Amino acid sequence: MQLYNTLSAKEREALIEEAGKDRLTISFYKYAHIGNPQILRNHLFLAWNDMVVLGRIYVAHEGINAQLSVPAENFGIFKEHLDSISFLENVRLNIAIEQDNKSFLKLKVKVRKKIVADGLNDDTFDVTNKGVHVGAEQFNELIEDENTVLVDMRNHYESEIGHFKNAITPDVDTFRDSLDIIEQNLAEHKEDKKLVMYCTGGIRCEKASAYYKHKGFKNVYQLEGGIIEYTRQVREKNLENKFLGKNFVFDHRRGERISDEVIAHCHQCGKPCDTHVNCANEACHLLFIQCEECAQEMNNCCSVECKEVHALPYEEQKRLRKGKGASNKIFKKGRSPVLKYKK
Repeated sequence: MQLYNTLSAKEREALIEEAGKDRLTISFYKYAHIGNPQILRNHLFLAWNDMVVLGRIYVAHEGINAQLSVPAENFGIFKEHLDSISFLENVRLNIAIEQDNKSFLKLKVKVRKKIVADGLNDDTFDVTNKGVHVGAEQFNELIEDENTVLVDMRNHYESEIGHFKNAITPDVDTFRDSLDIIEQNLAEHKEDKKLVMYCTGGIRCEKASAYYKHKGFKNVYQLEGGIIEYTRQVREKNLENKFLGKNFVFDHRRGERISDEVIAHCHQCGKPCDTHVNCANEACHLLFIQCEECAQEMNNCCSVECKEVHALPYEEQKRLRKGKGASNKIFKKGRSPVLKYKK
């Protein structure tokens, strides 16, 4: 019984190209009480591997968080399988605005302590006492209200390339960092303001809304389905789009264009740009924003040092990496001092 990947990303990429068939990039989440996450993990892997589903899925006692690439021709049986699992029946599926057949190249289903690393002790508050979910139309009305405080629950590198106008965008590296900062900054408005939150697909706001209600905020709202669902509704209902720039996504695309505005800058030369890349030096792999001109000049690297390493024969690069852990810069998301125009 095969419970893990047997193909490399390159082998899978070749098979996708050879098949020449469309795939759908989908995400969903669901908070639920799961008695044995490992059993569910194995069940999902076996079923989805047969459907040639690829992606990154986290399963925990508190629920499931999934980002997937599904062959378009298999979407029907994939949905039937989801509906056969009681707590996932009719779960909302966020379908990507921009499709890419290679958004994911492996199927990774992992058991985690939590489906989002929030650093919270869930036993201290009622996680089911959530804020009010609102669709795109009501969201647009709320954020124009002078009594509303709009908060982006994502990290700095996400909001840097795109966010709603007039949103508070905390300068944080992780979701858990933002929770206390937002509470402290908005402490005086717990009763007189409407706290409206949004994130990529809704999962971060789901827990945060319950947390903030526990902390004394009286009027808490969250954007249903996040930026992904908002964009779908705006286009379907011909509503005014109040999102500026790109929506950062956690797959090989790294971003979806929502509006024509480019609100970020190349971290190396400062010109308008909102294209995230990873440094080509595998010992670095830093996530940063790089324009086409700098990519060419720097050979897709973040620094001269990395450019020099990347130019070495591959075996020499492997020798230099041998015995060393992953660079901490991987987790800095554009914070590296080598970037002159970082946020």
